[in-house]
Amino acid sequence: MDADKINKQNNVQAANMPPVQFAQKPEEQDTLYTARLKTNYPFFGLAGIVYAVVYAFCMYRNASGITHPFFVIGSLFFYFFCMRKLEISVKKDSYFYMAAIALLSIATFCTDDGKLIIMNKTGIFFLTISLLLHQFYQDEKWRLGKYLGAICLTVFGSIGELARPFTDAAHYGKRKNGKSGRLSYMIGGIAITIPLIAIIWTLLANADQVFGDMTDRMFRSINMLDSVGVGFTILFMFMAYYCMLAYLCDSHIREEAGERKQTDAVLAIVVTLPLTALYVIFSIVQIVCLFMGRINAADYTYAEYARQGFFQLLFVCLINVVLVQLGVGHFRKNAMLNIMLTIVSLCTYVMIASSAVRMVLYIRYYYLTFLRLFVLWALAVLFLLLTGVLISVYKKNFPVFRFSVTVLTVCYLLFSFGHPDYWIARCNLGQIREAQSLESQGEESFFQTASYGDFAYLSRLSADAAPVLIPYLAEQGYSMDRMEEEDNREAYFGSRAEADSWGYYYMKPLYDRKQNDGIRGFNLSRYVGGNYLEKYK
Repeated sequence: MDADKINKQNNVQAANMPPVQFAQKPEEQDTLYTARLKTNYPFFGLAGIVYAVVYAFCMYRNASGITHPFFVIGSLFFYFFCMRKLEISVKKDSYFYMAAIALLSIATFCTDDGKLIIMNKTGIFFLTISLLLHQFYQDEKWRLGKYLGAICLTVFGSIGELARPFTDAAHYGKRKNGKSGRLSYMIGGIAITIPLIAIIWTLLANADQVFGDMTDRMFRSINMLDSVGVGFTILFMFMAYYCMLAYLCDSHIREEAGERKQTDAVLAIVVTLPLTALYVIFSIVQIVCLFMGRINAADYTYAEYARQGFFQLLFVCLINVVLVQLGVGHFRKNAMLNIMLTIVSLCTYVMIASSAVRMVLYIRYYYLTFLRLFVLWALAVLFLLLTGVLISVYKKNFPVFRFSVTVLTVCYLLFSFGHPDYWIARCNLGQIREAQSLESQGEESFFQTASYGDFAYLSRLSADAAPVLIPYLAEQGYSMDRMEEEDNREAYFGSRAEADSWGYYYMKPLYDRKQNDGIRGFNLSRYVGGNYLEKYK
């Protein structure tokens, strides 16, 4: 009985108690930059649309026209105008990134070489992301691995922000006007208007023949494939711009680089000691056999020995640079380890020299190509990078990453502005005249083969080589007027591998581009090449 009374009292108390309030998970707080982005959504949204339209006008099906540097340099001003709206001040180091990006865009306008254009645009892409990361984060202590990881996170993380242009628009509308806001009504109105206009326009075109004929002529003049392409380009660029900006504003990347745990140097010494001995023996062999020319002629000729192995040596040199950097960054300072890392570096210098000598000797037998010239450039860059890594062995705070970025950027700018195709044509064709002259004097030419004959390769060179090739072709009796007569090259010109026909395969695309390039696609290299065609016509 007492138990029943107690239960009734408990039930009455429970009925009179207020309902239990469960703690709700707090919403994730916006960063300061994200709050400013959402507050100024009309500016960033409208600016993004204008930016995307300008991008489509300048870049759509126009890889290297005059609009390219104008757009890229204009983009730099646009980026910093957006940062000013986010109240982010420009850092001093950012001017180096800006100058490099601007110069790469100018180099793209000045060349017709597709390989250089692709590499220039790749460099602009990575430098632009590095510039934005440098502006949004305190990256002074970041190393190569941290920076590469941050670049990958920014690119792929931006894909996860695809809904942000729409959610930020809704957030701004609710904040300004209560439930939905004028902006939401505007977006909804546009979504309704576009299909409504299409339906009514179709009805009116069928209702009146004159209006229908006018509509038909208008749509015939429009290339629908290009229209779809331009529309997609505008949409893609707007989404890429806003999503990346939103990702950077959210500060997803950890700013702290983290202190590396230094491992005992014994492990590095055990690994490096046999490698050091191996590299010393190999370096001695290179000095004696390659540099001094003392090899056993019965086994192989000097040319056979010299022409093999430069790509393998280049790969080993890259491994050594990484090993030395790992030894400096991940192991405790040790005098013995420093000595071995220094020896490894010195042996790597010998390997770089060996690879360069092998490549030069290979060129003497097989002439110059873009890849062979690029390998020599890469070896020179590797030499400079190794020097920075070697300095870091004895100077702990040496900024290896920033040094490497500076060296790579400056050296590549020199390579890009140098127009490799020009030097390839000048070197290979110059051998023909040089061989004739030296043969009459009884002297030996730099090249070891009798005469150059890879005309098919010359026919595929870009307009950068026109100042060399066009005068040479005119000397050989090529008729510049034939460019205007036929387009069936194989039937009309003959084989592109023959000495008396390969030049037409080179000149015909140059002539066609000169006729078809408008103001938007004006390119300095193609313009110069076209002028040479007119000069020797």
